Amino acid sequence: MSLDVKNAIQSGKTVLGIEFGSTRIKAVLIGEDNTPIASGNHDWENSLVNNLWTYSVEDIWKGLQDSYKKMATDVKQQYGVTLHTVGAIGFSAMMHGYMAFDKDEELLVPFRTWRNNITEQASTELTKLFNYNIPQRWSIAHLYQAILNQEEHIKDISFQTTLAGYIQWKLTGEKVLGVGEASGVFPIDLNTKNYNQTMTDQFNELIASKNLPWKLEDILPEVKVAGENAGVLTEEGAKLLDPTGELAAGIPLCPPEGDAGTGMVATNSVAKRTGNVSAGTSAFAMVVLEKDLSKVYPEIDLVTTPTGNLVAMAHSNNCSSDLNAWIGLFEEFSKTMGMEVDRNKLYETLFKQALQGDPDGGGLLSYGYLSGEHMTHFEEGRPLFVRSSESNFNLANFMRVHLFTAFGAMKIGMDILIKEEKVKLDEILGHGGIFKTEGVGQGILAGAFNVPVSVMETAGEGGAWGIALLGSYMINKKDNETLDEFLNEKVFADQAVKTMSPDPKDVEGFEQFMERYKKGLGIERAAVDNLK
Repeated sequence: MSLDVKNAIQSGKTVLGIEFGSTRIKAVLIGEDNTPIASGNHDWENSLVNNLWTYSVEDIWKGLQDSYKKMATDVKQQYGVTLHTVGAIGFSAMMHGYMAFDKDEELLVPFRTWRNNITEQASTELTKLFNYNIPQRWSIAHLYQAILNQEEHIKDISFQTTLAGYIQWKLTGEKVLGVGEASGVFPIDLNTKNYNQTMTDQFNELIASKNLPWKLEDILPEVKVAGENAGVLTEEGAKLLDPTGELAAGIPLCPPEGDAGTGMVATNSVAKRTGNVSAGTSAFAMVVLEKDLSKVYPEIDLVTTPTGNLVAMAHSNNCSSDLNAWIGLFEEFSKTMGMEVDRNKLYETLFKQALQGDPDGGGLLSYGYLSGEHMTHFEEGRPLFVRSSESNFNLANFMRVHLFTAFGAMKIGMDILIKEEKVKLDEILGHGGIFKTEGVGQGILAGAFNVPVSVMETAGEGGAWGIALLGSYMINKKDNETLDEFLNEKVFADQAVKTMSPDPKDVEGFEQFMERYKKGLGIERAAVDNLK
């Protein structure tokens, strides 16, 4: 096996995928069988600068280079060869946000990430204008809010893109986005697989009185679908990715995608009636629809698969950050008591404890709102843990409720799809760290959505693997082979899958928790208003 992999590396038959997550940049190299053969990670964090969540340009490139270097080192250590080329490269990143550049390719304002809930006026006005939900974190909402705020930089915009689009542009010179990523910038026409022309015209008319020197179509990236070529690595781009100069230029790149699209690919959830939940710093459930929704819901985003099929997304800004902070507290306690506990063991032990709790979490309540939460209309967040004198306060219920609340805001959106729109789902596939402890996050999610939840062996691989698969599809697909055919036959045919059906007690318990969750939102509001 090792010899085959070594030959694949030397002959450039591997594919590299790199994804910029909220807290980690991950590089994954896959072999000819589409399974990971090497990886490298770089941890990073957003910063709150002038009340805006951002990452610096320096941190973007430092993180990219470090994750690549660690992956290349992994290749050298495992297989004894230096990585000089690959068959294809794919870049992915957290969706949405705002990166605007002038004619000299200079960033006009610091990168505004999806996490900033600062575009409520723009979001509301555009949703009404288009009769199409435009969430606050979408790129077009950020652009229009900057126009409404009369920000000085708007007249100088020459190009606007996302983080994934920025990386692609700098490495290839191409101003492009994959259709899934583009669908979080501006609404997509499902027939043309391009920006909706009617809405583009409406937007241009809306801002006409501002007399700006550009129209919307002048500044947005070109849209590409999965399987299309989206540029090649330039000499300059190769040096940006690998400053050692070992990596050769000329490698083709697939269209850059968002973490939503790569999550669909990594869980084989691109076909209709499938869905997946990605759970990390934020959480989103995505369901590939058979037909349009009956009306506009502010809680439901409409995006697309990397091939341009309609997807309903219930997105929550907060998921596991507060849960991780509590586990960090237990880790600190352990060290204070003189006990060195392996972090993975600590997570597994505490997660499994949640299975011993009361079905509804014993009357406890938690909000892991580290940042604002659009699903429940909070522009800022305050992490809270609340109990009454009658609550059954023990470790099992404490852990159970923190796992419950990680899915709480997202559940509100999913209830719209399943209970109101009667969307049919055969199963949900879960991926992300919260599913690593067998049977815990998976079982709780099955109870939350009352739908069977499946987890694959590759659940922890995530979006970096997903974008690598899109790169592999671009260079290895047969004539007219669709993405879901490629995934079913070339990637997931032998994949081990574990499925859990919802336990009626868990379903009932989660519904009881959600009643408490909705009633308690006034406590969160008081905390936001009074704790500065």
